[in-house]
Amino acid sequence: MVEATSDSQATLNVVSPMQQKTDALLTADQLENFGLKSPEGSGKHYVLDTNVLLHEPGCLNRFQDNHLCIPADVLSELDRFKTEQTERGANARRVHRKLTEIFGPQSQVTKGVPTNGGGTIRLVIYDPSLCEKSSKELRRFHRIFPDRERVDHRILACTLLLAEHVDPPVVLVTKDLNMQLKARAVGITCEDYLNDKVAPQDSAKREMVRLTLDQNELQRFASSGEIELGVERTSVLHVNQYVLLEAGEKQTIPARLASDGKLVRLVVPEVLRIPEGNHLKPLNLGQKCFIDALLNPEISLVTCFGQAGTGKTLVAMAAGLHGVFAREFNGLTVSRPVVSMGDQMGYLPGSLEEKMRPWLQPIYDALELLMSPQNPKRPKRKRNKSESEGAQQKPYDDLVNQGVIEVEALAYIRGRSIPNRFFILDEAQQLTPKEAKTVVTRMSKGSKLVLVGDPAQIDHPYVDSRSNGLVFTRQRMRGQNFAAHVSLSRGERSDLAEAGARLM
Repeated sequence: MVEATSDSQATLNVVSPMQQKTDALLTADQLENFGLKSPEGSGKHYVLDTNVLLHEPGCLNRFQDNHLCIPADVLSELDRFKTEQTERGANARRVHRKLTEIFGPQSQVTKGVPTNGGGTIRLVIYDPSLCEKSSKELRRFHRIFPDRERVDHRILACTLLLAEHVDPPVVLVTKDLNMQLKARAVGITCEDYLNDKVAPQDSAKREMVRLTLDQNELQRFASSGEIELGVERTSVLHVNQYVLLEAGEKQTIPARLASDGKLVRLVVPEVLRIPEGNHLKPLNLGQKCFIDALLNPEISLVTCFGQAGTGKTLVAMAAGLHGVFAREFNGLTVSRPVVSMGDQMGYLPGSLEEKMRPWLQPIYDALELLMSPQNPKRPKRKRNKSESEGAQQKPYDDLVNQGVIEVEALAYIRGRSIPNRFFILDEAQQLTPKEAKTVVTRMSKGSKLVLVGDPAQIDHPYVDSRSNGLVFTRQRMRGQNFAAHVSLSRGERSDLAEAGARLM
């Protein structure tokens, strides 16, 4: 394996006699017309796959002083998606507009156009007729992958062809894992697009930071509710981070770093009271920290990681109902993405509410659990004839009909402005960073946004545990005075559920 890697690097970095022969067979004009002429500058040559452009159209401005090479086959593939009424279709159209703006009517697209970062961008054309004049490596590629009409193979062949004529290095950038494996099999240097990915430790770290105090300091904190330890001891923390203060193994108190640099005590009620419903009591330290952030009026964005059964959705909804009944918010809005978020739901029968019901049923279940009467033997209100003939009245139906509680499709949030509401976005790990930005920028004054999810459970084809909208939002907003993050690790649903989440 090591020896094969060395050979592949030599293929890309050493000018062979075969390459010199190929150069002799193509004139300077032909090289320029095919986008194979190396532009001025010492940057790398990055070949962009279609999925990178669909994932983030703004990536064209992210490569600084390097040379961006877009195979012509990528444009053809973008054509397949541009008519879709989805986020993917919108991104394809955005890329076309951006490229049209960059190249302009007078530009020679294969020659290259300077970018703001000091690099260039150009189109590269793969012509199968060049295979007869190509190097041994390209002919070997076509023996391994003989299907020359497959777009992935044409992009790989284009990358190999480019590597024969320009100064190294040449790097293929793709988010397709299978494409990466094929590229490495034929000696192409390949990378994932990492601009919107968080560091591995940021997406996986779940443990609360511990700070050691002496007993006098801990007692002073317990009595006053706050303590200032100095920048030297709190430099590893960021604003609104939750920590565990300890003096010995059994003397521990949770705290939060306030914006003024002091560690403050958590403000958590014994129970979250839902009028005429079931009260919710925090069952572990993580849930107490979560409730502290949810009830803090100075925090308007809360992100929460937690595996299945840790209570992240139920606790968030209980806090939202608590705030609505206390008249701190005009209403509660709960949503979750339909994967993909932009897909339409026209294949399901009925109204929008009926179409969304299968996707949002867990939210309705939580609402029914929290708002069901504590005393089931109390007299029920008299129902009218239409209610008696129809489905049984749910405890939340009146609030839904009044608009106090909204359970809505996230696909239709674009363009809205949401003031003074408690907004919960469940399964937020299924969002792309761009979709997460869309949600965050919808929040108006007085609103609180809560993003909950498990980065380890992702079904979206274009994101992973390090590039989804939940971890992206947490990383970009970390340290802001209005943002807080909590990780829940202890399952409370059942012993079976916790063992399943941990072992399966």
